[in-house]
Amino acid sequence: MKISEILSLNNVFAEVKANNKRQLLQELSEKAAKEVGVDERTVADSIWERENLGSTGYGNGTAFPHARIEGLNKVRAVFARLTTPIDFNAVDGKPVDLIFLLISPENSGADHLTALAALSRILKSEDICEKLRGARSREEIYAILNN
Repeated sequence: MKISEILSLNNVFAEVKANNKRQLLQELSEKAAKEVGVDERTVADSIWERENLGSTGYGNGTAFPHARIEGLNKVRAVFARLTTPIDFNAVDGKPVDLIFLLISPENSGADHLTALAALSRILKSEDICEKLRGARSREEIYAILNN
């Protein structure tokens, strides 16, 4: 799966400011909802429902909040780089500054897992994470994510 299939340049945010996990997930849920034409409360509630099962903080300053949502017709992502890392209850205990929020149709098991795997491969790379942290614009971030 190509990242460009699920992430548009309009959904890359380079300088996001958030004081905490709740504020960040609310803001990203609003952006995702706007992209797909679904009620933002539906997205936020679905993301929190998944997050309550266990943190999606992956480690190395990265997180992958995700959910399956009724009424969607395709998998979509939002990427955010925070100006200041926040506590995300990540598996390694480190704060998070690189976040992919992923929403998928309710019955898209294989596509959802394929997208999560593609995003994971990107942010598992310390080299790519450093490039993302050093990028000067959302266009540069988008280019790194699509390499």
